[in-house]
Amino acid sequence: MKKLALIFSAAIFFALFSCSDTKSSTSDRAKKNLENTKAVTKMFESRDFSKLGDHIAADATDHAAWGGPVKGLDSLKALFEKYSSMTSDSKNEIVKEFADDDYSMVWLKQTWTAKVDDPMMGMKAGDKGTAESIEVCKHNAEGKITDHWSFMSMNDVMKMMPPMATDTTHKMIRDTVR
Repeated sequence: MKKLALIFSAAIFFALFSCSDTKSSTSDRAKKNLENTKAVTKMFESRDFSKLGDHIAADATDHAAWGGPVKGLDSLKALFEKYSSMTSDSKNEIVKEFADDDYSMVWLKQTWTAKVDDPMMGMKAGDKGTAESIEVCKHNAEGKITDHWSFMSMNDVMKMMPPMATDTTHKMIRDTVR
């Protein structure tokens, strides 16, 4: 009986430790990609973009910028500084994060206070804003971000639209559905 128990224990031990899924572990490259994405996310809280080039490639493209894609590190830095000048006390809470050797994704809950009136966003100075988004970044072999896309909750997009645009959009949707 002891021999049978020893064989059974050895079989269980072997099954548990020799069949572990090595694909579920995160590679060093994937970890680097996620670190760079999180570092840029934190820059929006600190408003210090001086080390942007440590995390974003010189020829990077932000496909999610208002008005269309923005290309190049200097243009991105200017854009980020402009965004930051319009808000205060920005916070980015990461809800979930994923990364592999080519991409990183973070689900963010963002909060901020408008510093200036922004009719495009439907906000006045002093208004508090919140939004949830999925930020997707493509990375090069060094882990630097080469491309960025952002996907925002439609409820948050509608909150940011001026009331007249929101009413017109709702009317258009209602008319289409009928």
